Amino acid sequence: MPLSEHEQRVLHELEQALYQQDPAFADRVRSESVYRFAGRYLKWSIAGFVAGLAVMLYFFTNNVFLGFLGVLIMFASLVTFWTNVRRMGKAGWDEIGHSLRTDGLGNALSDTRGWLRDRFRRNR
Repeated sequence: MPLSEHEQRVLHELEQALYQQDPAFADRVRSESVYRFAGRYLKWSIAGFVAGLAVMLYFFTNNVFLGFLGVLIMFASLVTFWTNVRRMGKAGWDEIGHSLRTDGLGNALSDTRGWLRDRFRRNR
């Protein structure tokens, strides 16, 4: 059901107020999608799986408990990965593939590096 003219006008006024009060948040909300959100968690779950594998391989011969902790980290990463793959669906995979083809893998990694650099930058 489409919005009435009054509802559209109120929504437009709310958008303009948001852009005026907090433009950085408004840009982030505009650029964020379910696919980007799920894709970010896919990256972190892959990193978590690799970290869990490293913990398991390194500690399993010395300490079985820490080796088992690595297995649990790997399992939690796989559950997170599967949940986000299901959340994305085919449309999300198509969007990621199109994004990588147009922007290239180097730009995708550059965006991630830039985000990490900004996120963990010390305020001096």
